[in-house]
Amino acid sequence: MSETNPQADSQPSAPKDASTVMLVRDGAAGPEIFLQRRVGAMAFAAGMTVFPGGGVDPSDGTAEIEWAGPEPAWWAARFATTEPRAKALVCAAVRETFEECGVLLAGPTADSVVSDTAGYRESRGKLERRELSLADFLAQEKLVLRADLLRPWANWITPVVEPRRYDTRFFVAVLPEGQLADGATSEAAEVHWRTPAEALDRWRAGTDILLPPTWSQLFALAEFGSTAEILAADVVIEPIMPVLREGEGRRGLAFPGNDQYFAGLPDASRLKGSVRK
Repeated sequence: MSETNPQADSQPSAPKDASTVMLVRDGAAGPEIFLQRRVGAMAFAAGMTVFPGGGVDPSDGTAEIEWAGPEPAWWAARFATTEPRAKALVCAAVRETFEECGVLLAGPTADSVVSDTAGYRESRGKLERRELSLADFLAQEKLVLRADLLRPWANWITPVVEPRRYDTRFFVAVLPEGQLADGATSEAAEVHWRTPAEALDRWRAGTDILLPPTWSQLFALAEFGSTAEILAADVVIEPIMPVLREGEGRRGLAFPGNDQYFAGLPDASRLKGSVRK
């Protein structure tokens, strides 16, 4: 099997930083994960079932904000990046989670979290439309960003063969008590809480389409019996960038677990090769 040279014809685009949050809660059958099916009109991953998340905004890491939990230096070490970049990634994780499902990882003090986000609905819309920055929103509402409610989990980078690329850091967070995750975003056609096993069964049946990074995280989370176990996990994060390979008359992406992924696909032709969420 030989590796193709995707740079032979053109230079690959640089990946944009992005953050994705796997929101979890304890259910009767074990941990459940909040999943969204993206609307069909999206430019990226249209119709795919994903976790909340998106690209880092320039304003995410530039302003001073009230911050509780591990400092940017700690996150930088876990994600093998710089402190400013780590700060922006954490801020993007909090902002995107609030924008896409109404869950806000912030509170009035460093050891509290808001129990109802309904009163911030107008600000949520402004954040999504980029009419308001996360820093300004937290400042005007006198809220502290709760970085300690997040855990670093994984790092996937879109293959060079894709025109739209992301360097995505995956986080995990437990749904704060009293808060509700919803689908009130222009990006989601529908939302559901599912156990990893249920989500993977739907993927095998062809009901939902999972990109490799989403599949990989669900597969990993299926090993845990509670959200406490997930938060306590000692995860080693190594960047993963699928590589396009060809052999025996076939072309496909190579990544950890790719044989198992392709074996479970109901229709391998549906694989797009992109990796954001």
